[in-house]
Amino acid sequence: MAKEAAVPLTRQTSSSNEEKPGLPSVGNIAVKCPKCKEILYSRDWEKNLKVCSRCNHHFRLTAYERIELLADPGSFHELDADIISVDPLQFTTFPPAHADQRNYGEKLAAERKKTGMNEAVVIGHSTVESKPLAMAVMDFHFMGGSMGSAVGEKITRAIELGIERNIPVLIASTSGGARMQEGLFSLMQMAKTSAALAKLGEKKLPYISLLTDPTTGGVSASFAMLGDITLAEPGALVCFTGPRVIEQFMHIKLPEGTVNSEFGLQHGMIDAVVHRRDLRSTLGRILRLYA
Repeated sequence: MAKEAAVPLTRQTSSSNEEKPGLPSVGNIAVKCPKCKEILYSRDWEKNLKVCSRCNHHFRLTAYERIELLADPGSFHELDADIISVDPLQFTTFPPAHADQRNYGEKLAAERKKTGMNEAVVIGHSTVESKPLAMAVMDFHFMGGSMGSAVGEKITRAIELGIERNIPVLIASTSGGARMQEGLFSLMQMAKTSAALAKLGEKKLPYISLLTDPTTGGVSASFAMLGDITLAEPGALVCFTGPRVIEQFMHIKLPEGTVNSEFGLQHGMIDAVVHRRDLRSTLGRILRLYA
């Protein structure tokens, strides 16, 4: 039985330094855009939904910031917040002789303390412009948004909630892919989430996929690219394998812009690239059309 709780949406905020390690900032006064290097006043940057006013770079949001952006005020109710990952493989990050040796369980505990979250996804239900919606929103700040068994289980439950309540489902993706510390258990979540979406499709219920920076690996190879309607934020990295890995393996440099959301739109894999300020109204319009 899903455990439900109203969420105040103030549990976590992202800083400029979380956007990229070592990114220069001046306390809480200003942030530096990693793309155009413009110095932005924090107050104006936050009013602009954490989008650079000069180059339109969309900074990464936390899951709760994303929910606050999309859902009607006060309408979101979180489910299954107590589902957490375990360490089935007794995974250790480095060889025993390494000074930075840390097992997976210790890393999970550190991530929970750092982010204030239990896992890399938040699920629940809300309304968007008064239309009901089941939601799963991923967060890159928790272990790179990697998909382990707990993430796959929560996303599957969000889809099953849509089936149970006969409402559309939205998944906002941001992830580095499958979580290597869980091995095969992580890879199995690709089939699990895809099978749940197949059941949603059998019920003729819409699935809206929102791709944000970055959406890669096993997430892009499963539920992220199975949307009835696929939206993306401008400039988001959307691919299976990142450009640096391709360059190292193939010894060729990819042309500029071949792994972003605009490239996906141009080649028919994405239906629309939507600015962050227009996302809620776009979702509302889609939900009204399906209704």
